[in-house]
Amino acid sequence: MRNISFIKIQITFIIICFLHSFILADERLPFELNKTNADGDYTHYTTVGQMGMTITNFGILGEGYNNPDQPSCMYKQYPDNIKEQIEHFSYAGLWVGGKVNGTPRVSTGIVDGVFPGASSGFEFIYNQDSIKVQSSITTDPQYSPTATSHQDFITSFRDYNHTAEDHIPLGVDVYLESYAWNYSFANAFVILNYNIVNNSKYLVPNGYDIDNLYVGFWVDASVGNMNYTNRYEPGGGWSWYDNLNGFDETIYDPMPNDEYPGYQRDIAYQYDVDGDNGYAESYIGFRCIGADPVPRDYWDAYYYQWTWQTSSNDEYPKYIMPVNDAERYHRMTHSVEKGTGDNFNAEGYPNIENSWMYLLSAGPFGSEHSSADSTNWVLKPGDTVNVVFAVTAGPWANGEIEDNETRRELLYANSDWAQKAYNGEDNNGNGQLDPGEDQDNDGIIDRYILPAPPPSPSLYIEAEKGKINLYWDNVPELSKDPISRKEDFEGYRIYARKKTSTTESEWTRLAQFDIKNDYGYNTGFDYIRIRDEQGNPYFKIVNSDTFYYKFENTAILSGWPEKNTFAITSYDFGDPNTGLESLESSILENKTFVIGGKQPNNDFEFKVGVYPNPYRTSAEWDGPGGVRDRMIWFTGLPSKSVVRIYTLAGELVKKIEHNSETYDGSDIQRLEEISQQNVVFSGGEHAWDLITDDDQAIATGLYLYSVKDSDTGKLKTGKFLIIK
Repeated sequence: MRNISFIKIQITFIIICFLHSFILADERLPFELNKTNADGDYTHYTTVGQMGMTITNFGILGEGYNNPDQPSCMYKQYPDNIKEQIEHFSYAGLWVGGKVNGTPRVSTGIVDGVFPGASSGFEFIYNQDSIKVQSSITTDPQYSPTATSHQDFITSFRDYNHTAEDHIPLGVDVYLESYAWNYSFANAFVILNYNIVNNSKYLVPNGYDIDNLYVGFWVDASVGNMNYTNRYEPGGGWSWYDNLNGFDETIYDPMPNDEYPGYQRDIAYQYDVDGDNGYAESYIGFRCIGADPVPRDYWDAYYYQWTWQTSSNDEYPKYIMPVNDAERYHRMTHSVEKGTGDNFNAEGYPNIENSWMYLLSAGPFGSEHSSADSTNWVLKPGDTVNVVFAVTAGPWANGEIEDNETRRELLYANSDWAQKAYNGEDNNGNGQLDPGEDQDNDGIIDRYILPAPPPSPSLYIEAEKGKINLYWDNVPELSKDPISRKEDFEGYRIYARKKTSTTESEWTRLAQFDIKNDYGYNTGFDYIRIRDEQGNPYFKIVNSDTFYYKFENTAILSGWPEKNTFAITSYDFGDPNTGLESLESSILENKTFVIGGKQPNNDFEFKVGVYPNPYRTSAEWDGPGGVRDRMIWFTGLPSKSVVRIYTLAGELVKKIEHNSETYDGSDIQRLEEISQQNVVFSGGEHAWDLITDDDQAIATGLYLYSVKDSDTGKLKTGKFLIIK
């Protein structure tokens, strides 16, 4: 239950929005999503690629530009330059329409002008409380062998048993899987895979047919960069009203040298008119990329647009907002009529900038056709239809101020990769993505197969005082590209960074090693190859894993959490014949934190110590945290040992049991978060947060300690000073 203060805030916001619509009719405010009928999950957004898009479990995309820490539909979310960090829409909502006994019904995820507390227009309710996340990256904590992409979101929702006013549901359940990748050529789109089930049996006994189902997206696009000027600043450069739309019907041809004719891209898109001084030079596009069981030749895409909450328009009388199911279904089944004259561009769409909505839909769909020419389809009770969309961003390909096909080339490239992912893999060995193939002969068309770099190698790191040794295997050299089925490995890259960051751009490339062939730098691997005492190629075995390469990095600070992070990637040579760039595996696959220090000391006369000594409150590595983020290190420890800490009066304040094989830092708060990730400790050191066994912070003073080797019983002692 929301607290009273939150309710007051919501009521105040409703009043402001209501008055604002009359007082400042030429401006728009962002509206917060307060979905009283389905308080579902709208905190998940894609993070693996450059498109950061919020996905909910009730039919909505985007978060309305309300949370500065969460992208709505941002590309690039990890920019090298803030001019590239562009938002593209506040909300987009799934629309599903069909006819029941000849009468149109449309269930909408969201419509124009829905404010907090409203139920009409929000016509889907979640089936599951939160979104399931899984990944095909084997080193990801959410790895699953059933994952399709580097980041899958899985959820479901329905349009019945709902409290939306004046809404007659179709009676459908919608199952959504979204797919995102981190590949450089595939990080600008998110695929939305919808399975729509006729569950009208929950509304009437035995259910009913849904004729000529259409599926689409209402999109409140507004391309702008929050780094340019804040949308709330008077006279700011960010605006709802400086955008134009278009519908691109250019031909997509995955096999230009084949008899396959290709088909229209049918991308509904929007862009900022002048690009905001280089801060908003980007497109956002929606596209239907496939359906099942309806073949591509039997469905089409349809496009409509109107200005925000406009039910009449003197300049564009045919470009008006639909306000009921009959009008919405008509918009979903008919494209807007193109115009001519001063108010239209060369492609027949409005050329007066405004806050333009657009609707992209596709159909008709169903589980079987109900006419001899297959132009009418029906979704029977209990049957399912699959419809797939791609949301794609693309920077302007040139600096031209006028929108044209040449400027849209990067939008085409990114959107076409989404189409290629849907189409399937190459079964003919011709390097092309051939639609409709069944590579494994299981009767199911293979979807979502993309060219891929070799995998990152398995990485093993040994930490010592002042240096680390990185070891890795040769598995990437044996991998085959999933499209060409050829071994195309080219080399390894070694990366490091000095601090934590949410972006990969802060990584530094320490070295690159390239095989000797007709591509690349041809350095060879002699420098990194492990060799025996006679200089012959050799290997290192750790826990049954075999490593063939070694790289040493020095000047490593001891005991410093999150200070040193390393990764090794692999890359291929691309495909010069098709223009495919060299592909590199993700740094995230084997990213490893390293905390340097002494290795275990198992000599009978081992030496121990403490650092920093003396310890002064808030040492630099403690960071800005509180009492429990303080930390000192015991060093020179045997593999298995017990550390005891005493006051000068001989009172035991802390007992620490150390095991170098299992120590991960999770026993103290400062290291707990990093312990959940891939982290390497030297093994001969153990951190303490200055909290006693009685859960009290120790006071300023001199303390004694002892270290006992658990195997030999040998005891060493020392002292350290705490200054607060």
